[in-house]
Amino acid sequence: MTRRSMTLALAGSLASALALATAGPAAAQGAEKEKCYGVALKGQNDCAAGPGTTCSGTSTVDYQGNAWKLVPKGTCTSIKTPKGTGSLTPIAS
Repeated sequence: MTRRSMTLALAGSLASALALATAGPAAAQGAEKEKCYGVALKGQNDCAAGPGTTCSGTSTVDYQGNAWKLVPKGTCTSIKTPKGTGSLTPIAS
């Protein structure tokens, strides 16, 4: 392997790693996770969900109905909060 081909291979690997690192929660969601609304604590939501959120960490109150958190698939609606259970769709305030 020449020095040039090694440099190109390394550059390609770094570009792939950077793309994965900046893809955000949606890319990390995969088949084993699902969005669960109304379960995130203030400032701990995973990303944009509606008015009052722009991306991760922007929910303004605990259990905000339009803020979601990634949870293991199949567990969302069994998560209990002081405001009820988690929801697979945004919860109206």
